[in-house]
Amino acid sequence: MKGLFLVFHGFSPHSGITKKIFAQRDALRHAGADVRLCYTQITPDGRQRRMIDDQVVEEFGRGPAAKIAKRLRYKALTEYIRREGIEFLYVRHDHNANPALTRWYDRLRRLGVRILVEIPTWPYDAEFARSPLSRKLKLRIDRLFRRGMARRIDRFVTFSDAETIFGRPTLRISNGIDFQSVPLHRGGHDTSREVRLLGVANLHFWHGYDRVIEGLARYYASAPVRRVLFDIAGEGPAAAEYAGAVRRLGLEGIVRLCGPLSGEALDEAFDRADVGIASLGRHRNGIDRIKTLKNREYAARGIPFVYSETDDDFDTMPYVMKAPADDSPLDIAALLRFADGVTLPAEGIRATVEQILSWDAQMARVVSHIQSVQTPER
Repeated sequence: MKGLFLVFHGFSPHSGITKKIFAQRDALRHAGADVRLCYTQITPDGRQRRMIDDQVVEEFGRGPAAKIAKRLRYKALTEYIRREGIEFLYVRHDHNANPALTRWYDRLRRLGVRILVEIPTWPYDAEFARSPLSRKLKLRIDRLFRRGMARRIDRFVTFSDAETIFGRPTLRISNGIDFQSVPLHRGGHDTSREVRLLGVANLHFWHGYDRVIEGLARYYASAPVRRVLFDIAGEGPAAAEYAGAVRRLGLEGIVRLCGPLSGEALDEAFDRADVGIASLGRHRNGIDRIKTLKNREYAARGIPFVYSETDDDFDTMPYVMKAPADDSPLDIAALLRFADGVTLPAEGIRATVEQILSWDAQMARVVSHIQSVQTPER
């Protein structure tokens, strides 16, 4: 069974999204699908082009015209799909519904191609609340055309509990982990004197790390019993806000913004950590139930962690602390009591999720669904 995994952007070695996409592609292959990866590449001289694996499918040129063309032109990709006998399309939605995309999906359905569209975060409109005008305009276009687009696809793939999205049925799975690429935590120091916190993210307001910073300020103002440090690894729109809060509260020696990390540097940051900080602000964009990648990475590495949303895979786990889903400063004293009470070693934490939350297990469900649908639903 031949498939095409389509994303509308390129890749970065520092990006958790990039790692996820590669892991999903590999898992689809492990499940028996012959899957190629289609993406947009920007060359060092600024040319944009559509790629499938290492093959150039179409050149779009440079500048604003290229940015528009890559959203509107699909003829060369259609020819590739027809020529190669592609039977299904797995798309990572990029908030990019428009008439050209809708017409293209319609044409693929007439060719007998089954179409599944993954919506990474649902609902997603509130994620644009603090975005620049250009991104808000993108969302406005998406909102105009997404229901029409939805009528042309078979299923939305979601990590939420939603049974329908834009009036179409969903295939509900969990975010997964490529356990072979995630090393087990190798830390081990005296936490009776110092506890180290780590947050890793593409920094947005919904990660809520300001709650940790404010919580540390309160903790150090009230006769702290031991030293608590917080490393933030990543970059993004909220980085400047966090840096300003650190300066304002005089926490320069306590909170460190490390910038984006990958490879050995990222592994070392995880090994130094005693507690992971996942999302503490999902309520800010109207999300209660979500299955985030970061929760799964902390568990795969064997690190206790804190979050504030509802995640059915972890809510009752003994190595998880649930923070209130509000904007209150994180209670650092409560966090220390939680950390002291975690008795599972790293390998024990990992063992609780290793079988059920692998990408192989999750994407096998996708392949099973595709195989069960002989022709696109009308």
